[in-house]
Amino acid sequence: MDELDRATDDHYEETRKLYEERGLGGRQGGGKRPALIVVDLNRGFTDPASPLHCDTDEAVAATARLLAAARQAHCPIAFTTIEYDESGRRVAKAFIDKVPSLLTLAPGTPWPQIDERLAPEPGEPVLLKLFASAFFGTPLAPMLAAAGCDTVIVTGASTSGCVRATAVDGMQYGYRVVVPREAVADRAARPHEAALFDIDAKYGDVLSTEETIELLLNAEFPSELTAPAR
Repeated sequence: MDELDRATDDHYEETRKLYEERGLGGRQGGGKRPALIVVDLNRGFTDPASPLHCDTDEAVAATARLLAAARQAHCPIAFTTIEYDESGRRVAKAFIDKVPSLLTLAPGTPWPQIDERLAPEPGEPVLLKLFASAFFGTPLAPMLAAAGCDTVIVTGASTSGCVRATAVDGMQYGYRVVVPREAVADRAARPHEAALFDIDAKYGDVLSTEETIELLLNAEFPSELTAPAR
């Protein structure tokens, strides 16, 4: 461990203690009707050839396990992706000016496609978004309300961007928020860890994948409520 790492660890512990003293970092606890939201694990974020690439292999593997548990328990599942046609470029101009590499996510290219390791099953929606949060400008909120959800489990990329924005909005819509630590990814370690710390302190519970799988398997959804339409 170098001096910078030691200083970072010391600062983390000091900050954790300060937050605890000031009444931050309580536990929400997951509810009995969770939904799994897979945020932007498309090829633009998972393929090293993309300029948007995050270090996602561990997150993809953990999300695959969570998807299997959610399907077994009949929990609602939604995926998000980003794609900019000409209209979308105009709407999201301020976001694109800030992150020009978002234009990689163009129609007719492979980059907006969900990573094949996490292929959605029939009846699992892929929601198109133009901004960071999975809630903003998408039908995610009414979908969750229709299913009677009380908890959102957020996986995907990037931790400091779209995952954090979705966690904040999830809490603001009245949902308990769970972020499985191993199922989210970023481009660099420090923004990733800072975002997880912030989410856990203010907006949701950062849990292990194993804890989150247990939460999913204990869900109380009738199978006919979330079964795909035939």
